[in-house]
Amino acid sequence: MTANEVRESYKKFFEGKGHKIVASAPMVIKDDPTLMFTNAGMNQWKDIILGTKDPGKDVRRVDSQKCLRVSGKHNDLEEVGHDTYHHTMFEMLGNWSFGDYFKEGAIDYAWEYLVSVLHLNPEDLYVTVFEGSPEEGLERDDEAASYWAKHVPADHIINGNKHDNFWEMGDTGPCGPCTEIHVDSRTPEEKAKMPGRELVNKDNPQVIEIWNIVFMQYNRKADGSLEPLPMHVIDTGMGFERLVRMLQDKHSNYDTDIFQPIIKQIEAISGKKYGFTTPTGLNGEGKDEQEKIDIAMRVVADHLRAVAFSIADGQLPSNAKAGYVIRRILRRAVRYAYTFLDQKEAFLYKLLPVLVQEMGQAYPELSAQQELIARVMKEEEDSFLRTLEKGINLLNGDMDELKAHGQTELDGTSAFRLFDTYGFPLDLTELICREHGYTVDEKGFNEEMAKQKARARNAAVVENGDWEVIREGEQVFVGYDYTEYTCHILRYRKVTQKKNTFYEIVLDYTPFYGEMGGQVGDQGTLVSENETVEIIDTKRENNQSIHIVKQLPKDLQAEFMACVDVEKRNGSAANHTATHLLDYALKQVLGDHVEQKGSYVDPTTLRFDFSHFQKVTEEELRQVEKLVNKMIREDFPLDEHRDTPLEEAKELGAVALFGEKYGDKVRVVRFGPSCEFCGGIHAKSTGRIGFFKIISESSVAAGIRRIEALTGQACEDTIYALQDMMNDLKSMFNNSKDLKATLKKFIGEHDEMRKEIEKFQAQAVERTKEELLKRAQNVNGVQVIKAVLPLEPAAAKDLAFKLRENISENLVVVIGSTAGNKPLLTVMFSDDMVKDHSLNAGTIIHEAAKLIQGGGGGQPHYAQAGGKNLDGISAAVDKVIELANL
Repeated sequence: MTANEVRESYKKFFEGKGHKIVASAPMVIKDDPTLMFTNAGMNQWKDIILGTKDPGKDVRRVDSQKCLRVSGKHNDLEEVGHDTYHHTMFEMLGNWSFGDYFKEGAIDYAWEYLVSVLHLNPEDLYVTVFEGSPEEGLERDDEAASYWAKHVPADHIINGNKHDNFWEMGDTGPCGPCTEIHVDSRTPEEKAKMPGRELVNKDNPQVIEIWNIVFMQYNRKADGSLEPLPMHVIDTGMGFERLVRMLQDKHSNYDTDIFQPIIKQIEAISGKKYGFTTPTGLNGEGKDEQEKIDIAMRVVADHLRAVAFSIADGQLPSNAKAGYVIRRILRRAVRYAYTFLDQKEAFLYKLLPVLVQEMGQAYPELSAQQELIARVMKEEEDSFLRTLEKGINLLNGDMDELKAHGQTELDGTSAFRLFDTYGFPLDLTELICREHGYTVDEKGFNEEMAKQKARARNAAVVENGDWEVIREGEQVFVGYDYTEYTCHILRYRKVTQKKNTFYEIVLDYTPFYGEMGGQVGDQGTLVSENETVEIIDTKRENNQSIHIVKQLPKDLQAEFMACVDVEKRNGSAANHTATHLLDYALKQVLGDHVEQKGSYVDPTTLRFDFSHFQKVTEEELRQVEKLVNKMIREDFPLDEHRDTPLEEAKELGAVALFGEKYGDKVRVVRFGPSCEFCGGIHAKSTGRIGFFKIISESSVAAGIRRIEALTGQACEDTIYALQDMMNDLKSMFNNSKDLKATLKKFIGEHDEMRKEIEKFQAQAVERTKEELLKRAQNVNGVQVIKAVLPLEPAAAKDLAFKLRENISENLVVVIGSTAGNKPLLTVMFSDDMVKDHSLNAGTIIHEAAKLIQGGGGGQPHYAQAGGKNLDGISAAVDKVIELANL
């Protein structure tokens, strides 16, 4: 079976068992503050598992979920490429039961699919069950073991510890005991020497886990305790790549048709051959050249998928949070390709067509955004390659120093310098050092990082307490229809951030919109008979509005009136509606390739990111503005379709965004010709926007442009400000009736005067040069010219080079400038002073500039440095002469 056939067979099998086939959620998570990426199939069902959302009639589901594990508890990055079965991006085949079948049903389905459908040899299958945890008060999972006893002999049922057989998504959240299925794919001779049960969970590459069935029963609280979940949930995850490997009888995931087309393309481009070597471990010592090439090809093939799918799901590489993780993965791949595959130019993006060919049918977002993904990848590669060689050379020098002094650990300061200056993530530095037998002072690196964060004031620690339940129930959002509504508190928790403490509240009914889709959360008040509590913000978490307050109400049981700040709500709504009109107008003016890549709207601000591969011209921006304002004047009413079946919504012409997860039913928002999927708050009609004005257009990433615009009152205020500025300019020019002509004349006169000044300066420099030549001092055969003069930087540079033209050998020139009350130091050496006396103007000026509280640099023969301390300029001039050691 091909990989694509395996994926489809799994879905069809469970569909035949009453499961609904659902689409993969995006790999990048946007509405859960506890996760950046989907690291397991259950992530998209977290709100159902926690009991905050009803599963509806589809209590059985099946999917193939895109996952990424590169950070936090589930981190496989270091193993990727060095072994044959770990990956960053991988597919998780999953079947789900929400309060329906449980342990026996899940085990029976798994056995039937593996043995009856895929025809795996039952003798090769081993299973593990949770052995229990006395410290948690949890007993062995005898129930699961009894169900397995129907299918496998007793010696194929193995106890597993808490690490292996108690699944937890993170430090908090849904969890429970699990049972794993392992496959022994060794040769008969190898099996005869040692039974497979002895190699389960022992990191043997031929005896590996392929399926984990989690019996989701508990919720892990912040204090570490466990509480029962509202319903029992079956959460299964089968590693697609490992399964295909078993079925295709390969010894490596990378030998399957999932990766081989990519690897063959790597071979074609690089001219290297994949040798199918057996990995010897993470340590680089002893690896031959072929194995290093093989590792590099595996890394590149794996990381290509992770980066491409992340970009397709809307996460661009950046220096923060999820974007930094993607940048790390890409740079790791670039470094392997550079060092072991001799790829000195952008390389990964060239592999994208074959990835799209192999996976584009199952995941159409790859095909739809192929051009954008390629452009982003190439720009990121080009950027890193510009600094990679310098960084590697610097690190090689550091390692040479370690070797010379008999040391084995690179200090944290050097590692941080590589990160801060050359963009080397710590794991990349550790990787290169490990290949040469060195370690890195991670603690020292972290200390330097902490100092930088403190300087940037970005260090913020958030501690969430456990939810305190006031009453049971699910939240109902009524904000589309009301800005005030009667409610009660369901639960709350305490949150500590730095030295600040606030509380998060969940209401049973709320008109407050939680921040989502680029629209900020509502503000307002919570009013009871005896008190008023200010709601300072509303966030979105697990499909609920979370209300932020500085103080809890005194009576948590009271009935409240939740009141939204209507003025701010209306401002945000108008700006949100304007983004829909802008999106439509951009498609009309620029083309259908335009795709929304992010937005931000609050009561006063509108920002819209979109895919486009060149600067939008002024003429195009004007066309977009005119089209948006035309739709505003036409006053299209809000045409809203709630709880619309997904397919019906598509038939309405609604525009869906890649990287967004849509349920079975969606909300469609239409304003005239603009029709989109959207859960946000909007104006009742386009006329309420008032007016639309673009204030800037710029690039934010490869293939991504950003428009910032104003609407309504903000537009009016801006027009008044521009009018006031024009009036001020007119008064400066005697209230000229033709300001444009007056300014043009003024600029022309200014240019003429500047040319005259430059001519006078050139004459002054020539006179000064002659005077300084006469005053040159002979110091041990070297002509030394030094002076402190009121020269501009350009004039000082011109003077230094003119002096060098007159004296081409044995020359040292040091000029201190004081023009504009700012000190400037200029140093010039003749070529023989650089070559024969080993003088370096850039190095010397760096030291001397400390006397003027400044810095600078340049080439060995010429350098300039500015500063703040004018009184130190003479001492700085003398310092240069001293350092020249004449």
